[in-house]
Amino acid sequence: MSSHPFVVILAGGLSHERDVSLRSGRRVAEALRSTGMTVSVVDVDAQLLPRLQSHRPDLVWPLLHGASGEDGSIRDVLELLDLPYLGTRPRESRVAWNKPVAKAVLAAAGVLTPSYVTLPQSLFRELGARSVMEPVTAKLGLPLVVKPAQGGSALGVTLVTSAEQLPQALVDCFAYGDLALIEEAITGTEVSVSVVESPDVTALPAVEIITDGPYDYDARYNPGRTQYFTPARLDPEIADAAARVALTAHTTLGLRHVSRSDLIIDGKGQVWFLEVNVAPGMTETSLLPQAVVASGQSLPDAYSSWVRAALVVADSAAQ
Repeated sequence: MSSHPFVVILAGGLSHERDVSLRSGRRVAEALRSTGMTVSVVDVDAQLLPRLQSHRPDLVWPLLHGASGEDGSIRDVLELLDLPYLGTRPRESRVAWNKPVAKAVLAAAGVLTPSYVTLPQSLFRELGARSVMEPVTAKLGLPLVVKPAQGGSALGVTLVTSAEQLPQALVDCFAYGDLALIEEAITGTEVSVSVVESPDVTALPAVEIITDGPYDYDARYNPGRTQYFTPARLDPEIADAAARVALTAHTTLGLRHVSRSDLIIDGKGQVWFLEVNVAPGMTETSLLPQAVVASGQSLPDAYSSWVRAALVVADSAAQ
């Protein structure tokens, strides 16, 4: 393994989260370059595969958000090219990307997750929206959270506090996908716990999120509307429980190198799993970098340690 590896960061793409991905890519590239690594940030377009094949990097770091970056497809292509990469493998990425499937797997492992139903847009057209929404609210109660079954950055997510809000919430959801996840809204403290492997699997300090209004796309990426507390203001035993849930999500779903679990701590101190992300944002307001700093590491040191740990694993697998 070279002391100064050549790393290609994939950023951009055509998803709704393109801008976030580009910002993530630039931030990580700056950090890695400061440690002496050679880094190229590459967009996903028709020139990507010829470029990767002609200038084979030591490692690829996919920082693509949205479908192609998190549904396993770009990782499938990297494996076809025999290029080592940082992050979760394709099959496990697909499971994590599908929120209802990930919730079902973790519920079977004993993790608390809000009650939910998953319904396609076609069903509302075939059965009539009102006839479907009435049993949904009767079964799950209010408030509810409506979100695309596959997606990120809170795009298409709505907190529904009255039955009258549900139709518009579904319209907003279906703008980002044909499958809606409708789940019970848990009231409590919203936290995020990241898990990294460098090489040991470790949970970083939880980040507590306090938002003026919903923690939507604007609140996530534009400073001012959201306060973050890292470490989260949790009793030690509750912080440990949150870390255990994130570690369980990472290991049970077979994730690799880095992940971030979004959780809610209710009034009784119970930890509820919401979703997990295999390509967390790395912008100046993103949660994973905040957790790294709270753990006592600098971002350049942390990112370079993840790269080197991934390269060690790749070298071992190639032998």
